[in-house]
Amino acid sequence: MRAIFKRELKAYFSSPVGYVCVAVLVALYGFNYWQMMIMTASTSYITVVFSTMFTFGMMVIPIITMRSMSEERKNKTDQALLTAPVGVTAIVLGKFLAAFVVYLIAVIIGGLLPAVVISPFASALPWGLLIGNLIGTLLYGAAMISIGIFISSLTESQVIAAIGTFVISVFLMYIDSLAEVVNNEVVAAVVEWISFYKRYGTFTSGIFSTAAAVFFVSVAAIFVFLSARRVESRRWR
Repeated sequence: MRAIFKRELKAYFSSPVGYVCVAVLVALYGFNYWQMMIMTASTSYITVVFSTMFTFGMMVIPIITMRSMSEERKNKTDQALLTAPVGVTAIVLGKFLAAFVVYLIAVIIGGLLPAVVISPFASALPWGLLIGNLIGTLLYGAAMISIGIFISSLTESQVIAAIGTFVISVFLMYIDSLAEVVNNEVVAAVVEWISFYKRYGTFTSGIFSTAAAVFFVSVAAIFVFLSARRVESRRWR
């Protein structure tokens, strides 16, 4: 798994994809921090920054994950992986961790460093809110990355993989509105159960929710498992 992880991480930064994704997220974090300080002159609105970045993060993650599996199939390099003496779960985990590290770098540089920089000039930086937002951002990011990798494993087209993951992202962003429009208790209950934003909102309040954390980790684990089964089916064929 370590070899796959190193290979994938190097691939991200030997091409513009890794740099562009990190740069875009960092720039958006910086702009939102700047806007917050100009408009409110208060660090108590850090939650607003991360709530806005929830949407942008959902849009950038498809770009991070689109090449994870589909590129291997398109270039026929997946044959080397499939015949390598390594388990399919290790292959998928290596790719998942590499994509997650790219996302992690962007969140740390864009989300944490600006707060550290402004902390000497702030009377009381709400560290509880900041850490809660960071943990929530990383957890929903991990879940979305696993979904993106699974969709990428279904096709050899990076464009289709990116569009598919983007559609899922948009669906998850606006699914909460569905419960408000549809006056049905069953639908409302289903929407509430699969809502990413509602669980993420718990962390933005500076509250660590074990249930929400388990949900995001479970989603990541399920889609990593499904991706591994998809790869395994190709190995047997």
